[in-house]
Amino acid sequence: MTSYIARRLLYMIPTLIAVSLLAFAVITLPPGDYADTYVLAARQSGQVVTPEEEARIRAFYKLDRPWIAQYWDWASGIVTRGDFGFSFQWDLPVNELIWPRLAMTFVVSFSSLLLVWIVAIPVGVYSAVRQYSLGDMLATIFGFLGLAIPNFLFALVLMYVSFRYFGTSVGGLFSPEYVNAPWSLAKLGDFLGKLWLPMVVLGTAGTAGLIRVVRANLLDELKKPYVVTARAKGLRERDAIRRYPLRIALNPFVSSLNDVFVQMVSGATIVSVVLSLQTTGPLLLEALRAEDMYLAGSFVMMLSVLTVVGTLVSDLLLAWLDPRIRYR
Repeated sequence: MTSYIARRLLYMIPTLIAVSLLAFAVITLPPGDYADTYVLAARQSGQVVTPEEEARIRAFYKLDRPWIAQYWDWASGIVTRGDFGFSFQWDLPVNELIWPRLAMTFVVSFSSLLLVWIVAIPVGVYSAVRQYSLGDMLATIFGFLGLAIPNFLFALVLMYVSFRYFGTSVGGLFSPEYVNAPWSLAKLGDFLGKLWLPMVVLGTAGTAGLIRVVRANLLDELKKPYVVTARAKGLRERDAIRRYPLRIALNPFVSSLNDVFVQMVSGATIVSVVLSLQTTGPLLLEALRAEDMYLAGSFVMMLSVLTVVGTLVSDLLLAWLDPRIRYR
C-alpha cells in the first residue's frame, strides 16, 4: 500500500503540470485579454482611450509578453512562494480573494455533504430492506423529484416562500450588516441561521441520487448466495446487512468522492449566483467573464489538484471498504 501511495503521489506531479499548462492556455489563447475588457468598459462609459494608453495598460499588467512567459511567472510563483498572482479585476493579490471564498465554500459543501450522508444512507438501506413498502415508494418519489427539479429552481422557490410567507430574505450567507464585519458570536449565529438554505438546496439532488444508488446496489447484494448463507447460519439480520452487503453497496458512492472535492471549490456556481453566496462559484464566473486569467487559472488549478487528491482518497477508501480490492 505504501509503494502504491508513493507511485500515485509521483504521478500527480506531471499530471498537475500538464493540467496547469492546459488550463492557462485555454484561458489566455482566445482573442482578447483583460486589457481589452478594461478598455471596452472605459469606452462604453464615455472615456477616450488612445492606442498609446491601451498599450501602456497592457504593459502595466504584463499582457504584452508571450503567454508561455506569463504562465512561467504564474506557475513558478505558486511553487516557490505560494503566490497565485494578481487579480486585475479586483486589484488585489489572488491569495486574498481565493482563501476566504474557499473557506466559505468548504463549510457550505461539507455541511451539505453531511446532510446527504445522514439522510440518504439510512433511507436507502430501509428502502432496499423494505422493498415495495410505503416507505420505499415515498423514498422513490422523493428520489425522482429531487433528481428532476433543478437546484437553482428549488432555490428560487424556497426564497419566494421564505419572503412571501415569513417575511425574511434568505439570500447570501450573511445579513447586510455582517458582510464586512469581523467575526464574532453574533456574526457566527447569523451565518448559521443562513446556512440551512444552501444546505437543503445543494443536498436535495445529492440525497435523492444517493438513495437510488444505495437502494439499487443493496438490493442486488441481498439476493446473492453469501447473504443467504449468513442468514442460514443464524447471523442476525442487522449484522448480515451491515457487515458485507452494505459495504459493497457503498462502492459506487466511495468511488465518486473525488467529485466532492471539486464541488467544494466550484461551489455549485448557478446556485451560488442565485442565492448570492460568498463562495467560489460567483467569483470564478466573474473572473472568466472579465478574462482575469490569474484568478481564473488559480481556481482551475485548485479544481485540478482536488480532483487528483480526491481520486487518490477514493481509491484508498475503496481498498479499505471492499475486501476484494487490494493494491500491491
